Amino acid sequence: MATFLYKIGRLAFRRRHFVALIWVALLTLAGVGAASAPAAGNSSFSIPGTEAQKAFDLLEQRFPGMSADGATARVVFKAPSGEKMTGKANKATVRETVEELRSGSEVTSVADPYTAHAVSKDGTIAYVSVKYKVSGMELQDASRDALKAAAQDARDAGLTVEVGGDALTAAPETGSSEIIGIAVAAVVLVITFGSLLAAGFPLLTALIGVGIGVSSITALASALDLGTTTSTLASMIGLAVGIDYALFIVSRYRSELAEGREREEAAGRAVGTAGSAVVFAGLTVLIALVGLSVVNIPMLTKMGVAAAGTVAVAVLIALTLIPALLGYAGRRIKPTGEKSRLLGGGRKAKADRPGAHGSHGRQTRPNMGTRWASFVVRRPVAVLLLGVLGLGAAAVPAASLELGLPDDGAQPTSTTQRRAYDLLSEGFGPGFNGPLMVVVDAKDSAHPKAAFTEVGDEIKGLKDVVTVTPAVPNKAGDTATITVVPNSKPSSTTTEDLVHAIRGKGADITSSTDAKLLVTGSTAMNIDVSQRLNDALLPYLALVVGLAFLLLIVVFRSVLVPLKAALGFLLSVMAALGAVVAVFQWGWLSGLMNVEQTGPVMSMMPIFMVGVVFGLAMDYEVFLVTRMREAYVHGEKPSQAVVTGFRHGARVVTAAAVIMIAVFSGFIGSSESMIKMIGFGLAVAVFFDAFVVRMAIVPAVLALLGRRAWWLPRWLDRALPNVDVEGEGLRTAGDRHADPDAERKLVRV
Repeated sequence: MATFLYKIGRLAFRRRHFVALIWVALLTLAGVGAASAPAAGNSSFSIPGTEAQKAFDLLEQRFPGMSADGATARVVFKAPSGEKMTGKANKATVRETVEELRSGSEVTSVADPYTAHAVSKDGTIAYVSVKYKVSGMELQDASRDALKAAAQDARDAGLTVEVGGDALTAAPETGSSEIIGIAVAAVVLVITFGSLLAAGFPLLTALIGVGIGVSSITALASALDLGTTTSTLASMIGLAVGIDYALFIVSRYRSELAEGREREEAAGRAVGTAGSAVVFAGLTVLIALVGLSVVNIPMLTKMGVAAAGTVAVAVLIALTLIPALLGYAGRRIKPTGEKSRLLGGGRKAKADRPGAHGSHGRQTRPNMGTRWASFVVRRPVAVLLLGVLGLGAAAVPAASLELGLPDDGAQPTSTTQRRAYDLLSEGFGPGFNGPLMVVVDAKDSAHPKAAFTEVGDEIKGLKDVVTVTPAVPNKAGDTATITVVPNSKPSSTTTEDLVHAIRGKGADITSSTDAKLLVTGSTAMNIDVSQRLNDALLPYLALVVGLAFLLLIVVFRSVLVPLKAALGFLLSVMAALGAVVAVFQWGWLSGLMNVEQTGPVMSMMPIFMVGVVFGLAMDYEVFLVTRMREAYVHGEKPSQAVVTGFRHGARVVTAAAVIMIAVFSGFIGSSESMIKMIGFGLAVAVFFDAFVVRMAIVPAVLALLGRRAWWLPRWLDRALPNVDVEGEGLRTAGDRHADPDAERKLVRV
């Protein structure tokens, strides 16, 4: 592996014009494709095999033209203070709005609130239900514009008017905080490298990689049914790993220059050593993201595969474009320890080797990484206990985790969807925002009408039921729909219990009438999504951790090091979930995070966090521990190898973690609750994993294990391929002459 990547690095350095031209051409091609492609819509939560999906499919068959999954809108009206919606002028305004809405080419029905009993008991609030032929994702912009125009005309007449439903979905906005995240990354890179040019390379290549990835997603969005959040998440992950991977290789290049190597040779060795770590770190991220397909939720699968594609581009760019850019930079990229003239350079910094001497023979102070690792090696038990107990305390709120999917009630109060949600709750009760649709399949029943009546009577006797509408049969009379309005809001556990209670009546209904009962609607669909995600979490965790465990055994040629890496990851994920629960469910620091509505944690969050954080956590594990492994196989004692790994890698890993945290934190400013929660969760998880697990727990465990950390059964050692992540195959005759005991040390290891 190292030798192959070494050749790639040298080739890219020499043929830099050709390499740069290829990447510019790919970026241009992706950009043209994105510009000419139709805009992406909002991907739907379809779940094959669930009861809610089966009911939708049945409605499509038995109610042709009904468009069961078609977009819906509720135009909600509130009368001015002291007036009623039943007043003559207000009623005329509403009916004008109804006629205006009916003229839409994609509209299938518009319900007049005065004939559909859609006026609140106090007469102050009314709503118009609008049904469309196509789903919200397929709805044309002209239809959305017509909906907005109709609402505005009613506002101009003096009414308060808001619009809810999936027909009018606000595009997520990340705000200026995303730019701030990138700015923080730039500052950290400048501090790390002491050079504006060296700092600019990781940012430039990461932006190129994200540009290619996101543009490709945009170009394929319509054809592959990719939602708007897909590109947002791909850019979030691609930007973070793209900067990190480039940072690792540029840092190693500067270290090789400091060893006195020629620039082409230094580029080849940087790609051969740090590039090997990048490849395996990238593979763990790809395994984690592509593994999301085991959940069998199409939207989640597409998000994972799209993000994985962006990560793959980031790896390829780090291995090829970075050495090409280093070739262009020439002597303007300084060796480690030197700064550019613009930043006060021209002189060498103090050597960062223990025992190194300055110009006057005085011993220089070891760098921060060396001092910290030495401290941990001296007191491993205390550091291990403190780290584990700290993460355990942070994970305590995760025991109260409640899962659900966001509805309009989770939107910011500045949106019309949220204001419509609040008006409907005020006028008709909280459950009105999430009605349940009960589908009765009486095709095999001898008395369909009796079956419809029995189902309605059974549901009326359940708790938390406010309204049960009469059954509405299809033309054939063998299938009917019944609308049930709960007393609780859609995302509450009480509503979930009601869904299960209605479904629990299915067996009795079938035995007495031969009819089948199915519950669907957006609320039931969300419940089924959450259940599917919960059921898939453990199998997914086993698959991802198992495959990555095998991969890390190959990389580290050890059993205990990968095991320690996996257990440390579980600690950081549980602690991060605890932080998410504390902020988004309990409301701690909710004002600081601009969380306007607390409630259940998005059901996708645990499994998505497991997938993404595991891959990202292995970046630091691979980069930091491969340096330790490299020192160990070259003859250092286990404790000294830990210190050596930190001396060379701690600064870069710290910078990479700060950059990743800054990038993820930038998405906390998003108006989309899902993006906000994921950005916060990933930022906190990276903080815990990088600074507590990898920087404290890992060296403490390795210090306690000693040589046992690198133990591998002989039969397994013979069976595993030698990928040479440490770059031993790159050691020249001159290197071995400088270290005549190298061969003996390697044999002993």
